[in-house]
Amino acid sequence: MIAVLGADSPIGLTVIRELGERGLPLLAQGKTPQALGRYSKHVKHFVGTSAPIAEWLPQLVAQHGIEAILAYSEHHLLQLAALKGALGDCRVLVPDAGRLATVLDKQRTFAAAARVGISVPASWSPALGENFAEKAAALAYPVAIKWPDPNDVASALAAQGLDLEKVEYAKSAQELLAILRRYDAVGLWPLVQTWCPGQGLGQMLHMHGGRATLRFQHKRLREWPPTGGVSSFCEAVPLDQHQAQMDLSEALLREIGWEGPAMVEYRHDPATGSYWLMEINGRFWGSIPLAYHAGAHFAWETYRCRVLGQSDAAQPELKSRRARYVIPDSKHIVAILRDSRLPLGRRLRATIGFLADFGDPRVRYYVWSWRDPKPFFGDMLAIVRRALRRGS
Repeated sequence: MIAVLGADSPIGLTVIRELGERGLPLLAQGKTPQALGRYSKHVKHFVGTSAPIAEWLPQLVAQHGIEAILAYSEHHLLQLAALKGALGDCRVLVPDAGRLATVLDKQRTFAAAARVGISVPASWSPALGENFAEKAAALAYPVAIKWPDPNDVASALAAQGLDLEKVEYAKSAQELLAILRRYDAVGLWPLVQTWCPGQGLGQMLHMHGGRATLRFQHKRLREWPPTGGVSSFCEAVPLDQHQAQMDLSEALLREIGWEGPAMVEYRHDPATGSYWLMEINGRFWGSIPLAYHAGAHFAWETYRCRVLGQSDAAQPELKSRRARYVIPDSKHIVAILRDSRLPLGRRLRATIGFLADFGDPRVRYYVWSWRDPKPFFGDMLAIVRRALRRGS
């Protein structure tokens, strides 16, 4: 029995499908009984809980004879890293705590990137005692504002009633200082980075024994929110493109000593040929359904290398695919239509493109699958239930 933690999203659902299609018996965990992955035909047992992993996982491992555990959320990865060696013969297929800490901390990630020759954005880490106004005045704008390690600050922000923002943008020193003042009561401030032009490029690798055993890459076509967030529509990029950068991505993961799947995320400017590292997602990432539909199966690769001890398979031939996360993608186009700052012609072209993509034979979906349709209908039912609760 294989346990997949985090059946609540298309990421967990994709991991379930990859392993289930190869006949592996699966137990899935989700935060609620309506978790997306619980409806998959591949799931034999489901556990709904949001309690700390140490409170329920050891008993579950013993009860079901679980031989391996996979997870993707940073919250779960950190807890599982602490349990390594405490679950008997069960393989905990997550990164070691030290290497996980490196990729969660953008400053440490950027330091490793610089050592292998990867460009990173100019950054400033505000600290107590600095003259923020002076520093802000010296920056080039716009800038992106994000936390180096969100897990480290989540509880401190919550204690002050502040939301954890994934990324914010400032077009001037005044806007930046207003954002930073929000965190004065916490005594901690996010990282400030020079904005990099171009398009999102993700290079995905599975590392084993210091080398990549599987490679895939994609570019973002649309995001939600449009200013930067999850990839709502993306496209596979052939591996004969960006080859030198892919080699650098592998070198970066080797420098860190990474084992397992990771996405090295860049901003790529086709006009100049420049690449800037944004972050490393040291886990299964949000757009993994695209890799799955294109034939790059990272969950299976993790199991194959780490459990079966097989690491000599050739890179699979990849299909030309696009993938869309329909609800976030719909939110994206609604936001574009409502943005009166954009020319009407641009908004109309975006709408036509959005609709035309439903007829593109290359397009697959994050949730819907003819071979495993129940998660889609379970998701629709959950959406209706949430809407009814809000309306009552």
